[in-house]
Amino acid sequence: MDNRTDASKNPTTAIATTSDATLPTAGGVTEKPTSRRQFLKGGLLATGGVAASTIGAPAVLAQSPIVVKMQTSWPSGDIWMDFAREYVDRVHRMSGGRLQIDLMPAGAVVGAFQVLDAVADGIIDAAHSVPVYWYGKHKAASLFGTGPVWGGDANTMLGWYYQGGGEELYRELTQDILGLNLYGFFGFPMPAQPFGWFKDQVNSVSDVEGLKYRTVGLAADLLQSMGMSVAQLPGGEIVPAMERGVIDAFEFNNPSSDMRFGAQDVAKNYYLSSYHQASESFEFLFNKDFFDDLDEDLQAILRHGVEAASTSNTASALDNYSADLQALQEEHGVTVHRTSKEILDAQLQAWDELIPQLEEDDFMRRCMESQREWVERVVYYELMNKPDLALAYEHYFPGKLNL
Repeated sequence: MDNRTDASKNPTTAIATTSDATLPTAGGVTEKPTSRRQFLKGGLLATGGVAASTIGAPAVLAQSPIVVKMQTSWPSGDIWMDFAREYVDRVHRMSGGRLQIDLMPAGAVVGAFQVLDAVADGIIDAAHSVPVYWYGKHKAASLFGTGPVWGGDANTMLGWYYQGGGEELYRELTQDILGLNLYGFFGFPMPAQPFGWFKDQVNSVSDVEGLKYRTVGLAADLLQSMGMSVAQLPGGEIVPAMERGVIDAFEFNNPSSDMRFGAQDVAKNYYLSSYHQASESFEFLFNKDFFDDLDEDLQAILRHGVEAASTSNTASALDNYSADLQALQEEHGVTVHRTSKEILDAQLQAWDELIPQLEEDDFMRRCMESQREWVERVVYYELMNKPDLALAYEHYFPGKLNL
């Protein structure tokens, strides 16, 4: 089953393509562009060689774009769709239009939590997601973004992925252990995720015990051990679940996403700072056969385009998250709190209890050992080198912080 189609036939395409248009040949005759598979297998050169053999005809005129069917795990209106579009735009520009990404929101082809299997099976060519969404396939997925904190942040752990052995461990998990036909690249180190949205204030562990709470991955195990009842839901289902009383409280990720799906309409207490998901990055998935068929320069564009979008996404996040947090307070009557030290301490103690259970799995043990080794060295440098930014902020903006 080949589900790769021209991007112009899908209304969710982020960038308009010429894949349904006729293309001029050197002789002035128009012809329909070939499919991705035909192009990759040399179809243009095997059809008589008219375009290839004509002196002076630019080769690009005889090539239709390779369409990459990419689905995200986000609703169409989420800011993370905007972040995905930044990647699409960069790939399009760097490839000179040779790659066209047909970007689709969650549910366009498969559900938000099903994109990994869809990529591996070739139903779609690529996905923009997070590894915790396939936590049900193997708990180790959560170690690549939502695992124990150790002391580092998302920048630290993204460094571990690319320089500390994480990428090879990820390949072992996806390809060797799970037998998945795909590659994964990571980008955009996310700010630590808020503890989330609550109808009433929660300042002690007893305040959260018994609450029905939405989170995902190992955070579910963590918070269940603290007495919370956890439901794992995609982002688009959170507010309806809150309205129906299925959950009492929730976290998703950031002020912009939360505000866009209406978190402020179902709760007014927003708690920032938490150890439940402090080091996540986006996961860019590609079907291995599709990726391997591409020319090396196009492979490099897809891979290193992740790095380019990571910088762009970070700048966009700082701008939007801070502005939307301000809007939540000033326009929507939301009270912003910092999670209490008692709850943060309890989260660390809960991690301490959970880690030995995870280490019973050999792969997870090796993965966490690698992370600890990286964090011990790297974060020592980071913490010793980093000045007290809160002190400087308080110096120039006195009275704003409530730590």
